[in-house]
Amino acid sequence: MEPVSAGKPALALVLHAHLPFVRHPEHADFLEERWLFEALVGCYVPMLWVLDGWERDRLDGVVTLSVSPTLAAMLEDGLLRFRFRQHLERLETWTALEEERQLLDPAKQAVARFHRGRFGRVRRTWEALGGDVLGGWRRHAEAGRLELITCSATHAVLPLLVDQPRALRAQIRTGLDEHARHFGRRPEGFWLPECAWTPAIEAELLRAGVGWTVVETHGLLGAQPASRWGVFGPIVTPGGLTVYGRDPSSARQVWSRHGGYPGDGRYREFHSDAADDAEWGHVAPYTAGTGARVPTGLKYHRVTGGAGEKEAYDPIEAQRAVREHARHFVLERRRGFELAGMGDEGQAMAVAPYDAELFGHWWFEGMDFVDAVVREGVQPGSGLRLSTPGRHRRETGGWTEATPCESTWGEGGHLAMWLDESNAWVQRSLRRMATRMRDGVAQGTGGDPVRERVLRQAGREWLLAQGSDWPFLIRTRTAGEYALGRFRSHEARFGRLAAMWEGRERVDKAWLAGVETVDNLFPELDMKGWEGLG
Repeated sequence: MEPVSAGKPALALVLHAHLPFVRHPEHADFLEERWLFEALVGCYVPMLWVLDGWERDRLDGVVTLSVSPTLAAMLEDGLLRFRFRQHLERLETWTALEEERQLLDPAKQAVARFHRGRFGRVRRTWEALGGDVLGGWRRHAEAGRLELITCSATHAVLPLLVDQPRALRAQIRTGLDEHARHFGRRPEGFWLPECAWTPAIEAELLRAGVGWTVVETHGLLGAQPASRWGVFGPIVTPGGLTVYGRDPSSARQVWSRHGGYPGDGRYREFHSDAADDAEWGHVAPYTAGTGARVPTGLKYHRVTGGAGEKEAYDPIEAQRAVREHARHFVLERRRGFELAGMGDEGQAMAVAPYDAELFGHWWFEGMDFVDAVVREGVQPGSGLRLSTPGRHRRETGGWTEATPCESTWGEGGHLAMWLDESNAWVQRSLRRMATRMRDGVAQGTGGDPVRERVLRQAGREWLLAQGSDWPFLIRTRTAGEYALGRFRSHEARFGRLAAMWEGRERVDKAWLAGVETVDNLFPELDMKGWEGLG
């Protein structure tokens, strides 16, 4: 195999874009739908600005983007696109009013003006795309600036499904099928939700055609035999799956509460929103009918001082911090290779995976940071090259054969977050649902189109119930009531649909049509590939 890039080790930025499927046509304005709207404003549209900038400047930048099937389903949905356009209009009106309200405070007025201009730019980009963010990502992937990959259908934690092989297969294959439907090709890579790995999922990943994935650091370092590359190179499982590990230093610099970049006092404060202190009559139209002060996205302060002491946000100072931190990040990646004795190893690569929504939503300047890191990394003197795991896998070889050990990047490094006393009951319910789903698929539909609709919708409800987000939110008590309600609703819908195909309840076509309208994802759901397993 030919050597790569004349001794420059590689850096791979891997962004995982995911939100749970939230769509409520029965309400004119639903608060949790704003999870998507906020991510579009803060992360997904600004990501396109970054990619467009690389195209404009003829920059050889590249990142890997994992797009979860549930997120993709929402991004293509006509109702949610329409509602997002309305949301943008409200934001522009809100910030214009705030600009007037802050007439006597020039610093805050400048911040309101800045946000109004940014919301306007998001709207113009959205209009130019025709609302098709997926199409924008697809175009940049075809140009080589993105490596697009997917994950399990509804972001299920796969190690929790190893005793339900039909569910494991359904999650993996539906995720790959949906990716191909959206982007025109099946991906080579596969994001493991929560970086959750157990050796028992390897065979199904390989059967589905997956070539590479990423695990948490200890999953790679705990493999036997140990690789001399540590986290700076993958291992290859006995079956041929290439497995990369997270570079822990790159994680600490971005994620750490103590010393991580987002905590710098020049960046925008996430938690302090303009709605917190504005007059109620001024705020009320932007609260989704909750009767509470919910975040609007206009935030006046930067990360300085304690309560009531924070200074006004200064975008110029924030961008100065972005450039400083990007230079430091690239220097530290180079330093890490050198300390490991791999400064001239062209095959070495550091993989830096993150939740995409961190960049731009939680960390307002995060997408600017990604842009600056790539621009620093492509400079001749950086000592690095930019790559992706898929590209690296094609260009290199000779890696240690080993199997990663069980691991996740969740709290404690294992599955405790999803098997807590507050949420472990979810898994017991899913096992009961899996048995009924197995029987329904085995019985088939006999060519009856209504029975086919019933079984297919049951499959959607079953997959939605398996999502990792519901037990996670129950455990953390973040939107816990909503998460509990969502799981119970999918459980109940599945139960009624199962009763219909089992003949214990007549088929209610009107009710079925209503459920199909609400949970309308995966229009080409193929259950044939789920057969033959227990």
